[in-house]
Amino acid sequence: MSENASRDGPADCGHTSLRTASTFRNVITPAVLFRLALGWGAFVAVLTAEPVLSAHLPSPLLVGVLVGITAVIIVCAFGVVAEAEHLAHRLGDPYGTLVLTLSIVLIEVVLISAVMLGPGEHLTIARDSVMAVLIILNLVIGIALLVGGMRHGALEPNRTGVSSYLSLLVVLTTLAFVLPGLIGSDGAYGRGQEIPIIALTVLLYAFFLHLQMGRQRADFQEVSPRHSVTGTSDAVEVRRPPIAEVLSQHRKEVGLRAVTLVMTVLPIVLLSHDMAALLDDGLDRAGAPVALSGILIAMIVFLPETITAVRAAHAGEIQRVSNLCHGALVSTVGLTIPAVLTIGLLTGQTVVLAEDPTNLALLGVTLLLSVTTFAGKKVTPLHGAAHLLVFLIYGLTVFS
Repeated sequence: MSENASRDGPADCGHTSLRTASTFRNVITPAVLFRLALGWGAFVAVLTAEPVLSAHLPSPLLVGVLVGITAVIIVCAFGVVAEAEHLAHRLGDPYGTLVLTLSIVLIEVVLISAVMLGPGEHLTIARDSVMAVLIILNLVIGIALLVGGMRHGALEPNRTGVSSYLSLLVVLTTLAFVLPGLIGSDGAYGRGQEIPIIALTVLLYAFFLHLQMGRQRADFQEVSPRHSVTGTSDAVEVRRPPIAEVLSQHRKEVGLRAVTLVMTVLPIVLLSHDMAALLDDGLDRAGAPVALSGILIAMIVFLPETITAVRAAHAGEIQRVSNLCHGALVSTVGLTIPAVLTIGLLTGQTVVLAEDPTNLALLGVTLLLSVTTFAGKKVTPLHGAAHLLVFLIYGLTVFS
């Protein structure tokens, strides 16, 4: 028996090594290596050239640099989308979309926190960043509903899952943008108010994640699952094994793809923040409102989610659109607000969160529209057009 064991041991190790090598080759393809090299190479180049870029560049050169950075981000974004779709196919929802959403949001939160910990005062950075994300994802929902509705007709979301997202958004956005102006001072919570707000927000978000990945995970899956890989609209029932079994069988592939996704997302977020000053300069020269910069940066940061959501809508996966868009909003508010309030407490900085009446009105319209859009049995292109109109109205307020 010991001889058999000794013969089987090396063979098993050999098979394991072959499987590992095969998984590595399937995940780390030449295209993946190219995107990683391009993204990180561009980031290093921008970082190295920062003294030159911070000077007053001629307008043609400034435009060229912005176009170059944007092109790199777009190439990397398609790599992120590819990895996200592989993970979604392997893990199923909500796990697949959660990996993409949390990777982008967590990096964004870390960068906002780093800015707050750096020199200078950044009183409204959290408020402006979260509001920009809310407006951009309103645009994404509108485009996705138009694309999905025009191709498939009326689509049926999982109303329980969408209702869960919207319930949290109503509470979290009220805590973030409304209450500071009512019970705080100059748009900021008092020191004694910040601690319970941080604790309640973290507990609510953690409880949501626990249920979303546990007993309520079916609420965030398609009502009529479809094959997204082929892009066909034929409804096909899919019976997925438990997530623990999937992770046990494919843990190396899932882990490698998750790391690859994060490593491809990171230069996108870093480059977008590095180009913020250049974009402010360009908009100032063009006579455009500086507030437009925050919206454009948010569009760039969430470009991978935008592409993924539109592709999901094109394939008829309307619940995946909700998981990406509403999930990103819940994660952004649920993680950003506690993080910046905690940093404010530790460093003595004032964190201004209260929004002005115009943005509060648009926030209220967005939430009310989202509730009415997904409260019915079906969503249609008309709902998408309404969301797009809200985004365009916000554009008018920026230029007013």
